[in-house]
Amino acid sequence: MQIDLMMLTFAIVLLAFFALLFIASGIKVLKEWERVAILRLGKFKHIKGPGIIFVVPMLDKIAMKVSLRLLTYAFKTERSLTKDNVPVVVDAVMYFRVIDVEKAILTVERYAVAVELAAQTTLRETIGKITLDELLSERDQIAEHMQELIDEKTEHWGVKVTAVEIRDVVIPSALQDAMSREAQAERERRARVTLARAELEASENMLLAARKYEQSEVGLVLRTWNIMQEISKNANLIIMVPATIPEVGTTAATAVALSAGTGGMKMPKDKGMVQK
Repeated sequence: MQIDLMMLTFAIVLLAFFALLFIASGIKVLKEWERVAILRLGKFKHIKGPGIIFVVPMLDKIAMKVSLRLLTYAFKTERSLTKDNVPVVVDAVMYFRVIDVEKAILTVERYAVAVELAAQTTLRETIGKITLDELLSERDQIAEHMQELIDEKTEHWGVKVTAVEIRDVVIPSALQDAMSREAQAERERRARVTLARAELEASENMLLAARKYEQSEVGLVLRTWNIMQEISKNANLIIMVPATIPEVGTTAATAVALSAGTGGMKMPKDKGMVQK
């Protein structure tokens, strides 16, 4: 009797142990950004997560675990031809995330691979429709256009492409040298145009000043002595005043010479006297 009771107790304990193992095998813990699709007997049942979930063993199956965090994918094309037949290598990066877990699991086998291939194809198609100058000068507009095109393809898979950025454009070295020479020639052209405009403005101002001096002899004399004063600021310089300089009198000449310093102008003795 005691043996039967012990056997029954052992069987109950063993059954409870296996029941606990059965229940424990169905308990899963998902992180905050994780979701899973539950299939019951091969049919989609629902999406679960995050936290602690229970999956009925032998009946339910986790089809796929999906992350809702933002994903990045770096990709590039190998020597694609632009619209003007220039071989380039474009390096880009794409940011995307899953917004509909059910679509991402049920409509496409591996959504990440599908999105990456769609990005590569779209980049190659876009490069073939634009010129090299557009590719170099309008990166932001091209990246935005690519983001719209890729997003149209991936929205049926429950994936949202948030941004596409073009990081680098590699062109042949020979073409780089030609573009460098072209840029240098363009800078030289702008410099010459600027210099010519400056010369034109200076000549116009000089002609205007000449007309004013022509109308005023006193202004011309004052300007002449002002130039002499500026020149005489160098103490090591000796200036010989020509005899044909406009006469302004010895008082003005002396004042200019004194303002120039001891090493300034030296005037002829007969300067300032009217010769008859």
